[in-house]
Amino acid sequence: MTMTIGEVAKIAGVATSTLRYYEDIGLISPPIRVNKQRRYDENILPILAVIQLAKDSQFTLDEIKELLYDFPDDVPLAHRWQIIAERKIDEIERVIRQAQETKALLHESLTCQYLHFELNDAL
Repeated sequence: MTMTIGEVAKIAGVATSTLRYYEDIGLISPPIRVNKQRRYDENILPILAVIQLAKDSQFTLDEIKELLYDFPDDVPLAHRWQIIAERKIDEIERVIRQAQETKALLHESLTCQYLHFELNDAL
């Protein structure tokens, strides 16, 4: 059974333009065409679900491509996910540390009288 782009978009909860974009950037394979109309196999749905989970996990499009296509075929998707997710966790922890340092600096600036005098004298 094949589905039109509209049917796939509705089931996956994405816009048809999103599916065309994913095709253009190589995130999904081009579907067969029947009378110039895209016809997707139902196997596209699990792939779109993985893409959505990855997007919800803040994976970049390049990371999603890596997840789907840059590993040898014998590496299970779950193992691929683990590798990229661990790397993403490290990245997020760095962002959190940086945000905490920025927050501490801003809190300190609110109570630093010397800074207040310097700021007032700057203008």
